[in-house]
Amino acid sequence: MSKSANILAVAGVVLLPFSAIAAEKVGLGRPALPEEVKAWDIDVRPDGLGLPEGKGSVTDGETLFQTKCASCHGEFGEGAGRWPVLAGGKDSLKSDRPEKTIGSFWPYTSTVFDYVHRAMPYGEAQSLSADETYAVVAYLMNLNDLVPGDFVLSKENFPKGLPNEKNFYDDDRETTEKAFWNKTPCMENCKAKVEITGHAANLDVTPDDQKDNKDEKPSSSVE
Repeated sequence: MSKSANILAVAGVVLLPFSAIAAEKVGLGRPALPEEVKAWDIDVRPDGLGLPEGKGSVTDGETLFQTKCASCHGEFGEGAGRWPVLAGGKDSLKSDRPEKTIGSFWPYTSTVFDYVHRAMPYGEAQSLSADETYAVVAYLMNLNDLVPGDFVLSKENFPKGLPNEKNFYDDDRETTEKAFWNKTPCMENCKAKVEITGHAANLDVTPDDQKDNKDEKPSSSVE
């Protein structure tokens, strides 16, 4: 028998016990209970599939929002400090400073419900009931002038698309840009001339507090 055949024979003898062990159940874990699966299965799709039973009014949502959300997002969704702005920004997406809010940018109401239900309030994720989530979403829609103040949101009247839905589309680069793809992309000296077209200072992205203080002389003290 050749040396390689001997090695294979020994390897087979060593692996046999492990194969037998792998085929046996080791007694770890158990099947997930229906309520455990349900606790994880909380996603809501754009067509409304996955929405729970329940309802919530704009009025109730305002009370909840002021208590649980306003400290970060402001009383009217304007954003506190650097926390996200949730309302306003209509027709601003093509401006120099677009406001990407629920009313101006988000494509589906289900995105709002899913995120609020899954991840909010900050630090207390999934603490809101279905009714409370419906109420908060109703209030956010009202802040964006999408529903009236007496609106009661539920699974039955849940609006699917938001104003900016039409500007979202499937990623079609595989077909529309395939002709531009190069199997051997250039990694160096790809352009004869490199031209700087903009600077951060010109775009005015420096925080205001730093701009205001940049000309101030550092304070000194005598000990």
